[in-house]
Order: sequence, then structure tokens, then C-alpha cells
Amino acid sequence: MALTNQYLLSVMETVKKRNGAEPEFIQAVTEVLESFEPVVEANPQLEALGIVERIVEPERFIQFRVPWVDDAGKVHVNRGYRVQFNSAIGPYKGGIRLHPSVNASIIKFLGFEQCFKNSLTGLPMGGGKGGSDFDPKGKSDMEIMRFCHSFMNELYRHIGADTDVPAGDIGVGAREVGFMFGQYKKLTNQYTGVLTGKGLSYGGSLARKEATGYGLLYFTEEMMSCMKNDSVAGKTIVISGSGNVAIYACEKAQELGGKVVALSDSNGYIYDAEGIKLDVVKQIKEVERARISVYADRVPGSVYTVGCKGIWTIPCDIALPCATQNEIDGESAAILVKNGVQVVAEGANMPSTPEAIATFQNAGLLFAPAKASNAGGVATSGLEMSQNSMRYSWTFEEVDAKLKQIMIGIFHNAYDAAKKYGKEGDLVAGANIAGFEKIASAMIAQGVV
Repeated sequence: MALTNQYLLSVMETVKKRNGAEPEFIQAVTEVLESFEPVVEANPQLEALGIVERIVEPERFIQFRVPWVDDAGKVHVNRGYRVQFNSAIGPYKGGIRLHPSVNASIIKFLGFEQCFKNSLTGLPMGGGKGGSDFDPKGKSDMEIMRFCHSFMNELYRHIGADTDVPAGDIGVGAREVGFMFGQYKKLTNQYTGVLTGKGLSYGGSLARKEATGYGLLYFTEEMMSCMKNDSVAGKTIVISGSGNVAIYACEKAQELGGKVVALSDSNGYIYDAEGIKLDVVKQIKEVERARISVYADRVPGSVYTVGCKGIWTIPCDIALPCATQNEIDGESAAILVKNGVQVVAEGANMPSTPEAIATFQNAGLLFAPAKASNAGGVATSGLEMSQNSMRYSWTFEEVDAKLKQIMIGIFHNAYDAAKKYGKEGDLVAGANIAGFEKIASAMIAQGVV
């Protein structure tokens, strides 16, 4: 679908002019604005008040130097970023990503998407994102600590429990969050819920580690039930990735009666026709921090293949991309469709290219976009913020129940918004519209700020 509305075309032209060297950000904005056309045409005040021009421009973009010293005494310098995109409905909220691919474009695309994802949860959270091109792989705990402390030496000036609440993302787990929280506490002399994804001993929430993966399956189950009168039970499932999202998506899929046959990491993928042995995966990835290839050495009959793209050639009923952006291109999408995939639900951020999404939608299968289907992580981060504010903790079962209801609500918000604007069944448009309408309403109420 191409933009036809003149107002949105002019906004898109400005975005491309200002951000010409940022392809991921431009891709994200293009996809979202295409969904806005019926909303803008039905609500002329959006143009009169410049809502879309404002929503595509971050309120603040921070870039800074991060010097750190390795175990051999050598000094390294990385770049740190934080984008504070929109605070109309709450404090900025979004993870910190540590990966060599991180740059301004990726941080802005993630922050932009985060605005609508956070809005969809129904919780009072604005959109933000941060990160660095630092690579934690192969680094010692002390090197990770020195980097995280240096990163926080600058970031602490810009965040706070009621201002901006970062969390984990790729390359940032409990270890990294702990180091960042410790340094923030030291620098500010405050003990606040400024970061989520914390350890349970110092303000973290039960079910946070599982939240994105579990939420993905809660959304998928509700989508299949409402739109196909079907369920995950008995389905063959392929999941990319082997981090928290993939592992706990696998766990919940198996609980719901599905058979997961493949997982991957950045080097390649494993295929186990008998079904993935999750206890083996957890030992390899969570305890040993080893490569997924080790699985094939430990589980007879399983096969490891070098390279990630081939995972999408495995026939399956449900595909859950949980690794990274743009991992499914048009070619891979066509193979999935040819092999009979019925459902694609995104666990990573923007893992399907526009060509892939068009292929899925044209084939008439169920497609769940990331900003809706992977919102479980940030939803539970919001629940962690609530617990920190109350100086109280809920049980795992209480958090999990709240997460499930939030994910079911997100599906229905997206489905209903799509139907309202004549796009029934198009959850991409529905998620964008539902998220946008809440933010736009708050922006209109607050005036031009």
C-alpha cells in the first residue's frame, strides 16, 4: 500500500529529508503512516494541530561517548544513545540495546515503535529507547560492569522514575541492569524504580523474564481463537532466536500443546523433529552462555545448520520470529507461505520486512505485528513500575494473570480499531491506529508542547 493522503505524503517527505541516512527509522515511519490514512481523513483536526508532524519527531535525542577499560588495561570508546520520543501519555519507557549494529537509525525506529506499543498496553507509559554499539559477547563480568557504569555516568542525567524508565533489550539482561542500577543509585543517592528488569532482591518483578515470550503466545492464542476458531494446540512451530523471548515463547507454546521444532542464534539454527528439549536449551543459553550449536551435540537426532535464514524453510503451522529486525524478507515469507504456514506472530521488533508483511497479508494468513504481539515485556515492565511505586510485590501468578489480560486486551483493541476504519482483520493497521488514537488524544489535550 502506498500513501495517497497529501498531508501524510508531506510529512513522509520531511521525514526522509531529515533522516535520509536512517533506513530503519524511515521504514518504521512509512509502515505506520500508511495505517493512519483513514484516521487522518476522518479527523481534520489532526492536520490542523500538526499531530503527525510532532509524533514522528522525537522530543529529545541524546548521543554520548562511553569510554571504558578492558581487563588488559586498554581503553575503548563506544557511542551511547537515548531517544525520548513521546511523553504524552506517561514517562518515556523502553529498553537499552547493546549490540554492534546499534546506531541512531535503529534507536529511533525502536523508540518510535515503542510509543504505539506502550499505548496499546493501556498503561501510562510514553515511548523511548536507548543503547550502544558495544558488544557484550566475549566480555568478562568486570568489563561489562565497567562499560555499564560508564554508560550510566552520562545516562543518569536524563532518566528518573517519573521521567524516563529504561529496561533491558538485546544484550541487556539482569546482569547489565544490575550494574546500571547500582551506578544510578550511587550517582543520585536515590533508591527508585528507575530501571525495570531488575533482580528480585532489589525491586524486580516476578514473570518479567518470561513476559515477552509468554505474552506473544497469549496474543497468538487469542488471535487464533477469535479469528480462526483455532488454537496453538497440536501445531508445529518454528521460533527464531534463543534469548529470553524465544525461550519463554517456546515454554508457553509447549504448555499450550504446540510442538516447537527449531530455534536459532546469530550463527545458525537447530532443528529437532521430535520437539525442542527446553531444559537443554536453558542450560546452554542461560547457564553456560554458549552457542545454540551445542544442542545438536547433546540431543541425538537433532541437526544444526550454519546460517540463520534457512530456519524459515522448515515447514510449520506457526512462525514466531523472535531474533532481530528484518530477519524475514520477501523470499523467506514466500517460502513460509508455500510450505503452509497459517500464523505469523512477531516476537522481535520489526522482524518482517514490508515485502514479507505484504506476502503474509496477501496470502490471507493471520499476521500479528510486533508492537501488539511482543508488548508483553513492556507491559510487565509497567507492572514492575507499579509495584516499585507501591513498595510492594505481586506473586508470579498475579503478574502472569495481569499480563494475560493485557495481551488479550491488546488483541481486541487492535482488532476493533481495524474494523472501525474498514480494515477488519488487518492487525498491522489496527495496532497502529489504536496506539495512535490514544497518543493523539493526549497530545491534543495538552496543546502544542
